[in-house]
Parts: sequence; C-alpha cells; structure tokens
Amino acid sequence: MSQMIKTGKELIRISPKQQNKIEYSTNDGRSWMTRYSGSSTGDFQDLTENGKEILATTSKGLYYSTNGGRSWMKRS
Repeated sequence: MSQMIKTGKELIRISPKQQNKIEYSTNDGRSWMTRYSGSSTGDFQDLTENGKEILATTSKGLYYSTNGGRSWMKRS
C-alpha cells in the first residue's frame, strides 16, 4: 500500500501534515484540496485502490470508501 494513489483523473493522498486528512489533486499534484477530515477513522497510514473502493489502513483499523474518499466505513 502507499500514501498516494491514482483513481481516474485524480491523485488521492494522506495529508503529509495531518494524517487524519485525505486530500486530492486534479492537476497532477500541483495543488491539493481536502476531501475528508475526521477523527473517527484515526490517523491514515496506507491507501490502496481495488477498482470499486479505496481501502485504508488507519490507527483504528481497516476502512473503505466507495465514493473517492469522501466518507469512510469500518471493515469488520
């Protein structure tokens, strides 16, 4: 897994300054905007994309997103 992935026309990454934040770029990383910021998931550690969803390893377990990282649900 990594801290940055490419999905379609976007780059998605764990914020280098705040690990509880997911950021995205539509211009190949020249600028970044916040997509998700929250404490319920804990700190993001790794990201991977499997076609239908984004998986994230966090300090509170394994989470997944089916909407490009806008919201996260815990995988049991």
